[in-house]
Amino acid sequence: MTRFRDLARNHDFTALWVGQTISELGSRMSAFVFPILALQLSGSTLVASIAEATYLVGVAAALLPAGVLADRMHRGRLMRVASGSGALLYGSLVVAGILGHLTIPHLMVVGLLTGIGSGLFSPAEMSAIKDVVSTDELPTALSQNQARQHLASLLGGPVGGALYGVTRWFPFVADTISYAVSFLLLGRLRTDLSPDPAAQTSDARRDLVAGMHYIAGHRFLRVVLVWSAWVNLTINAIFFVTLVRLVWAGFTPGQIGLAEAAASGCGILGAILAPAIIERCATGHLTVVIAWSWLPLLVPLALWNHPAVMAAALGSGLLLNPAGNAGIGAYRVATTPDELQGRVNSTMQFTSWSTMPLAPVVGGVLLTMLGGTGAILALGGLTAISSLFLTMSRSVRRVPRPARWAAQPDSPRRTSRISDENATRSSWTIPEDGSGEGGREGGRPGLAELGERDLELARDV
Repeated sequence: MTRFRDLARNHDFTALWVGQTISELGSRMSAFVFPILALQLSGSTLVASIAEATYLVGVAAALLPAGVLADRMHRGRLMRVASGSGALLYGSLVVAGILGHLTIPHLMVVGLLTGIGSGLFSPAEMSAIKDVVSTDELPTALSQNQARQHLASLLGGPVGGALYGVTRWFPFVADTISYAVSFLLLGRLRTDLSPDPAAQTSDARRDLVAGMHYIAGHRFLRVVLVWSAWVNLTINAIFFVTLVRLVWAGFTPGQIGLAEAAASGCGILGAILAPAIIERCATGHLTVVIAWSWLPLLVPLALWNHPAVMAAALGSGLLLNPAGNAGIGAYRVATTPDELQGRVNSTMQFTSWSTMPLAPVVGGVLLTMLGGTGAILALGGLTAISSLFLTMSRSVRRVPRPARWAAQPDSPRRTSRISDENATRSSWTIPEDGSGEGGREGGRPGLAELGERDLELARDV
């Protein structure tokens, strides 16, 4: 708890974290009621699913260009534009609701544009974190971000449903206010979040390719890129199969909701424990152990179809998951040059997101072909292969504890703006495959990263 108290004294991180916690809770409420309202307005499950998908389409469309913008523009202003536009967009739904003119096209436009705003916000936020916290605080900062995701997941559905019961547009009032609070708190940031002018070019396409080239030339990032997309597909497909099996077995939405709430509670507890776990374990070994930890939890899920089993199995997995997310995420941030933070963040997140729409499809096909037990065992086998792929990577296994990150000879290094009192200049190299430029001097000091909605449980491992 001392780490969390120390970080609470960091004015800028606290303002950023509080604003985004409130905003994410509001967004969870809207996400919960969005398909329900679309179904009520249209009477079509297909239309409701399309309305919900518009948000995901917006995020996916924005992420890669957002990385370039985060490295070119003032990150604080970029985040405020995203938050301010969210307040206006959801405010328009409130006005339409009061006037009795809520329509499907209006919902779809708001979903698409807020998705674009979320895609713009995420790389800028992750790049900004490195500028407002020190290297030592980075794992705790990302652990707190994990906690806010699980907290929003725990409360968003029930609160959104309760507000929807008052009147169907009332959750949008809460989301409008949450975006406005985020906008105001972002205006209180004191840290200079402007980009490094020396690192910019006039060619946006070249800037985007430079971020991809950096990842391609760094073995650790390549491995994590492939593994995160792979494991997000399999784990989220397992979640989908588990939920469908419970519905087929006749369990009520309330029972299933309680099981999900219990699992989210374990995620919050895991986020609280994460900094201490990260500090005491080699980050590479911790990541490998957490990757394999999901496998034994699938056995009870395959054998017993009950909400209590779901809560115990998924809750146990989520207890360690925040440490894995925050640990490997903090290392990735700490070893990425400041001028590439936005592009590396957005490329990694985009790739991780790219498999998410396939998870229910894969889960549904396996469920139809193999049944519940067979589908979970088959997905467990795919998860085991992804864990083996990660384990075989020497670049992952040799990542040390955070205290030794700066001393590791094989990582590109960048000092935080506030991590070392005597650090006024920095350098970075890409030595792993002999690719990239080495020993570049100058530039702004800095460090950070990461990233978020729906089954957040394993999204950013």
